[in-house]
Amino acid sequence: MTETGTLTTSARSPAAPPLLGGLGLFTVLLGAALPLIDFFIVNVALPTMGQDLHASESVLELVIAGYGVSYAVLLVLGGRLGDLFGRRRLFLGGMAAFGLSSLACGLAPNAWMLVAARVAQGAASAAMLPQVLATIQSATDGPRRAKAMSLYGATAGLSMVAGQILGGVLVAADIAGTGWRSVFLVNVPVVILGLVLAVRAVPETRSQHPEPVDGPGTVLLAIALLALLAPLTEGRAAGWPLWTWLSLALFPLAAAAFYFVERREDRRGRTPLVPPSLFALTSFRRGLVMIVPFGIGFSGFMFVIAVALQDGAGLGPVQAGLALAPMAAVFFVVSLCGPHLIARYGTRVVTAGGLIQAIGVALLALAAWRSWPDLGVWQLAPGAAVAGAGQALQLPVLFRIILSEVPPVRGGVGSGVMITTQQSALALGVATLGSLFLSLVPGHGMQDALVTTLLVQLAIVVLTTGLSLRLPRRIS
Repeated sequence: MTETGTLTTSARSPAAPPLLGGLGLFTVLLGAALPLIDFFIVNVALPTMGQDLHASESVLELVIAGYGVSYAVLLVLGGRLGDLFGRRRLFLGGMAAFGLSSLACGLAPNAWMLVAARVAQGAASAAMLPQVLATIQSATDGPRRAKAMSLYGATAGLSMVAGQILGGVLVAADIAGTGWRSVFLVNVPVVILGLVLAVRAVPETRSQHPEPVDGPGTVLLAIALLALLAPLTEGRAAGWPLWTWLSLALFPLAAAAFYFVERREDRRGRTPLVPPSLFALTSFRRGLVMIVPFGIGFSGFMFVIAVALQDGAGLGPVQAGLALAPMAAVFFVVSLCGPHLIARYGTRVVTAGGLIQAIGVALLALAAWRSWPDLGVWQLAPGAAVAGAGQALQLPVLFRIILSEVPPVRGGVGSGVMITTQQSALALGVATLGSLFLSLVPGHGMQDALVTTLLVQLAIVVLTTGLSLRLPRRIS
């Protein structure tokens, strides 16, 4: 960080690995899209899934939570393993495992087998996804890196919206009688294509100084994340039994133990799982703080709108999914303008994006209040489009800011920490805003529950907009 607040990145050495070409970039971005699509693709498929498998609400929540928790818990470890054994190798292994676990999800004979397959799918995602950003950090530089990071951010945001749309289309299409199973089976041919392309086009990169896995740190981080995410995602459906409160009480203890162990390892000259020195980077620390409320609001909205449109407004899965098409289309277009806007206006683009998103969420709440229960694509389109534009000016830029000062040698662990934070926030969004919405429905009705939840999300957007003022002004 310079005195003027300008972010700098480490230059690549002459011994740097081969550059990541266009086909290689497409391939790793395909790998980045798959896990994010699969986090959201089940939202509109849950009602059909529950009917077919005779699954209770708590088991259906595990279909989402099992994937999200295993994904979040193992991400940092996945980044470290990529630094240690080679990112291309972990990318290939993670993608192959993702394809096999997707096949297992699609063929699951009962709900509990589906939950187990989803846990495996989350673990495979944790092996694959950190390698994407680490490869971009290590195999690109200068304008190529800036463009690649912008495309990664655009891919991430678009995947989260497109996953919900794709889920609705696939369930309704009922391809060869597969119904909801097609939302998982569609991954198999995509993974085969990705593996072929990765072998040909993705260069192998790894840390110049491989660092061993931090066993105690890995275990403590897993315990802390499980202690927080498991009760929050399952507590409401399970009736908040004793284990949920004990687990939440364990979380601060496990988090504190993780912090002290990591500091001790660092002081002894060893390499902790999450090096405390990363948090000394202002861009890394402030960007992570902002991405938490952003992720909570985003995923909470996606879950709530899917449930409200199907169970409340009576829309089918296709209509419920397509209701977000304006958000996806505008996000894609605006995100392509992001690099030019950032070069001209710096990170104040993020603040502008927050203000625009706030207007969009307010329009969505107004539409829900005025048009319920006749709420569909046309009623939601203005708010969804405006909110999508605001999100597109925030998410891609945040990814660039967070990793801008992380040295390439620690690209894997830096990427792992960032994606773990993002994924944990996504899981918390479903757990918190989703639980708020579902708890309000019995006493206040679907309309009031939806409007109230959207207003809470609006408050979260205001918070992220305020936090954006603390970001560095420029990204190099």
